[in-house]
Amino acid sequence: MSERVLSQRALADLAAVPARSRWVTSGQIRLHALDYGGDGVPLIVLPGITSPAIAMDFVARELTGPVRPVVLDVRGRGLSDDGPSYTLDDYAADTEAVITQLGLDGAVLLGHSMGARIAGLTAAKGRVALRGTVLVDPPMSGPGRGPYPTTLAAFQDQLRQARRGTDADEVARSWPRWPRREQELRARWLASCGDEAVAATHRGFESEDFFDFWPSVPAPTVLVYGADSPVVTAEGAREAARANVAARLVKVPDAGHMVFWDNPQVALEAVRDVLRDMV
Repeated sequence: MSERVLSQRALADLAAVPARSRWVTSGQIRLHALDYGGDGVPLIVLPGITSPAIAMDFVARELTGPVRPVVLDVRGRGLSDDGPSYTLDDYAADTEAVITQLGLDGAVLLGHSMGARIAGLTAAKGRVALRGTVLVDPPMSGPGRGPYPTTLAAFQDQLRQARRGTDADEVARSWPRWPRREQELRARWLASCGDEAVAATHRGFESEDFFDFWPSVPAPTVLVYGADSPVVTAEGAREAARANVAARLVKVPDAGHMVFWDNPQVALEAVRDVLRDMV
């Protein structure tokens, strides 16, 4: 099992989150999610490769109302268990378990980066009833394609930094544009991400091809991407539009891959517009 650390200060962050913890099982894996409640359409939020559920709190808060956000700690991150494996099929099965066990049929899936891939595959499999999907800057790397822009070594360095102890100032050197609270949460929660969870997912970015399932993602589906993203390039966006003609593409200006963190106001307004159409 990989070394994962959660400090008391990190756990205390949960007290300030307007959501309650929910627990489901997927096989032998116990999964944790933050449920923001309300009477809106369920919105399953699936974070990125090194983002536990609390990292998406600022997104969930801004969307609550017409939707009921439920943010998943993806296996190997946050309060969820480690898994024996970390394939896209595993992650899709976990998402199906959340929907089924929490009674969230007719949900919208909203995923960022790794989470966008999970949302797309879950929808393409068609095993649960969904209202639609929003894929935010999904990695388009895969066999025969260019590598994922952030190397595994870079992610491993970030994990080591988090486990020896870091703070918002140090995080800001890598992510200077992020809101201060998000830098602080990154500093306290990154150590909850497991080494193998990150390594296996990174391998999957280059062995599991997004375009194998993207053409089968049913409408309504929207692909949101950063105008300056190295993950969804201009050519990648054009290929995505050709491969799934029913999809709508939305470009967020002045944003890279970390779309919500780079340009929060514009990115959130774009997603609110998309969700208004879906719900």
